Amino acid sequence: MKIEKRWIVSFVLIAFVAVLGLIWPSEPLNLSNFGTEENIVTADVAWLLTSSCLVLLMTPGLSFFYGGMVGKKNVISTMLQSFICLGVVSLLWVAIGFSLAFGDSIGITINENHYGIIGNPFQFAFFDQVAVLPHTKMASTIPFVLFALFQMKFAVITPAIITGSFAERVRFISYLLFICLFTLFIYTPLCHMVWHPNGLLGSYFGVKDFAGGTVVHMSAGFAALAGVLVLGKRKNSEHIPTNIPFVLLGTGMLWFGWFGFNAGSALAANATAAMAFATTTIASASAMLTWIFFDRLHRRKVSALGACIGAVVGLVAITPAAGFVSIPQSIFFGFIAAIVSNKMLYWKKLKAIDDTLDVFACHGVGGIMGMILTAIFAQGENASLLHGGWNVFGHHMIALLLVAAFTFFGSLLLYKVTNSIIPLRVSEESEQVGLDVSQHDERF
Repeated sequence: MKIEKRWIVSFVLIAFVAVLGLIWPSEPLNLSNFGTEENIVTADVAWLLTSSCLVLLMTPGLSFFYGGMVGKKNVISTMLQSFICLGVVSLLWVAIGFSLAFGDSIGITINENHYGIIGNPFQFAFFDQVAVLPHTKMASTIPFVLFALFQMKFAVITPAIITGSFAERVRFISYLLFICLFTLFIYTPLCHMVWHPNGLLGSYFGVKDFAGGTVVHMSAGFAALAGVLVLGKRKNSEHIPTNIPFVLLGTGMLWFGWFGFNAGSALAANATAAMAFATTTIASASAMLTWIFFDRLHRRKVSALGACIGAVVGLVAITPAAGFVSIPQSIFFGFIAAIVSNKMLYWKKLKAIDDTLDVFACHGVGGIMGMILTAIFAQGENASLLHGGWNVFGHHMIALLLVAAFTFFGSLLLYKVTNSIIPLRVSEESEQVGLDVSQHDERF
């Protein structure tokens, strides 16, 4: 059988990265940006190591969550689309992604202050200068390499979330190309603008995103929506979820891993981490119960699938606010987010475009609700609408529109570019057979 050129090119690229990493020159460490080993707090190191493991677990958890929802002919392909991000995005992050996200700011000057849009792509390329000393501005009590690896797990799961929207119809090699483009041109600039000390959205607009409501969930949600519009509907959009126990297992893994996702974002073993831990689980519990009770009000039966979706919506909604709100407020976060997402999930116009696993209704809408609620409830003087921060609320709403437009239209362009290089959609015959067999020659 003749080997397709696209696979030859793929192998050449990974070989090129491997060799380039071997010969990449190391620059002298700029000690003005780093503390000493005496600044390292061992408790913080232990917690961030644990949190990094927990966040990594979320990606295989997501693969079970999505894999159980699709039809039997597409279980393996759907799970692999999430799982493969552990390989693709991890290497991309080391080679250039972390540098783009957290390198010195390249951006614009407003009122004589410089605000970043993207990082210097060469500063931390191949983790150059990313070592054991703590960075004074980004993570002052843990080794900088641990901060980089913790952030890497966020970059890994973000494109994996998108996959649920176009499940059962995307070509695997095209998907690999898209997640590379998405990571480089959507995720890293958004990450820089929100989480870098000089980022445009974080520093100028004052956007509060504790653990990724905008950076992860809104970006994935709007990219999912764009993907559905580009790929179109499945030939047969009716299917019965194959394995609900997989969905339950995946939800449990996600909920467990989310403690690292949110509480780990305190970047220390401190009171903020403990509060984020608590608000995370309470918001999820509230959303899960709200979802199933709301379903009953609409004459739908209580389902394990609904309970799982509700729990995840609660986790999404509390993410941007986890360290900024109280436990009682987190109950409301889960409650209101579950109702809005539930209504969106059953909205006929959204159903008509065939978002296979309702990624936009859950992650996109959940992220939007989390951002709005954070701007209303975040605690602290002038921190939110209820605490005198009218400007903060206004800036959040402007930033919400900017993030939505950037991630949607940017992703739309990247899908078009990907499709022009390698067609995104599998053939009608391959779709009929199922992607497990047609793309991977495996059966569930």
